[in-house]
Amino acid sequence: MEWLADKAVQVQRQAYHLPSPCISVCAMDITSGLCRGCLRTLDEIAAWSKLDDEGKRVVWAHIEQRARLQTEGTSS
Repeated sequence: MEWLADKAVQVQRQAYHLPSPCISVCAMDITSGLCRGCLRTLDEIAAWSKLDDEGKRVVWAHIEQRARLQTEGTSS
């Protein structure tokens, strides 16, 4: 998921109109509670359309952290 972490870094630099992280791979992982495609929680997915740009930036930061953790976990 390194590509997703890299994208998250780029998106967080945008001033406004942050894009949705959805990549149309919508399947929740029961163990982690995260979407397998975008690494968001159900609460983050549900709130997305109501979030301002700063709120979206926070979600993208969480995605970056989660993606990096997954990348580290698979490269060991």
